[in-house]
Amino acid sequence: MTKTYKVVGIGNAIVDVLTTADDTFLELMGIEKGIMQLVEKDRAEVLYGAMDNRKQAAGGSVANTLAGIGNLGLKTGFVGRVHDDALGHFYAEAMEIDGTRFVNPPVPGGELPTSRSMIFVSPDGERSMNTYLGISAELGPDDVDPDVASDAEIVFLEGYLFDKDKGKEAFIAMARACRGAGGKAGIAISDPFCVERHRTDFLMLIEHELDYVIGNEDEIKSLFETDDWEQALAKTAAICPLVACTRSGEGVTIIQNGARVDVPVEKITPVDATGAGDGFAAGFLFGLATGADIQTCGEMGCAVAGEVIRHMGPRADRNLQALLRDRGLIS
Repeated sequence: MTKTYKVVGIGNAIVDVLTTADDTFLELMGIEKGIMQLVEKDRAEVLYGAMDNRKQAAGGSVANTLAGIGNLGLKTGFVGRVHDDALGHFYAEAMEIDGTRFVNPPVPGGELPTSRSMIFVSPDGERSMNTYLGISAELGPDDVDPDVASDAEIVFLEGYLFDKDKGKEAFIAMARACRGAGGKAGIAISDPFCVERHRTDFLMLIEHELDYVIGNEDEIKSLFETDDWEQALAKTAAICPLVACTRSGEGVTIIQNGARVDVPVEKITPVDATGAGDGFAAGFLFGLATGADIQTCGEMGCAVAGEVIRHMGPRADRNLQALLRDRGLIS
């Protein structure tokens, strides 16, 4: 039976609102340069109002990954929560234009507006991000349509959402519906600090509900509270059939059912490292969805991540099918 979606993701639906700003403006507005910080609703409104020549884009970690998979030609869907406001409608429409079905309609009523991240780009290329989580933080199991999850070959979960009990419940609902229909479910760990707050639940999810896990070296080490990444990787592989661990310029290690490959990367100086992990996940999941071996999956992930960091912004701006074809990874 052919399924409608190759990959369905669930994660934070955040509108990225970008503008340029010099250091004087950042200091005047009390914006800490070069980092991401969470802000409350009132602060978000002040910063949004202070932005000149705003540019908006549909953002969020899993959304970036889905955009990459869509660029590679596969059918994708996104489970997210936006408010019935201007930014919410913008987000839903932008995802559809990029080729990903935005599964849930904007939510009317309630007090929380659509999530947004106000990003101030300095002349030196530094990005100062101020994120208001808004309605996205309320995403829960009621937002999960089991028919959509079961109609996906792969579901992909965003670790950032694990901070909320509703998010955990949504993950389990997605994973079980997909796996019950013969699909695969997995997660991008997203954040070592999130792991520290919810380590036991994270490990239970990985061992009992998932088929694959993607994380960087720090995230994998955090799972088992060790500074030895090889030890942490082996322990993760012992409880999950497929583990991909990214190590920036040191490459990627993938273990599937005990078989290990180490994939080197081309060492380049990033123009903007934002979205590198999301890009890796896009290439890796494309490979997984199209039946590639784990070596090729890793090479596809590294190729897309390398393209992402060559320019400003969290997404590749070239045809990724052509990129993989040039690398000899697809015909």
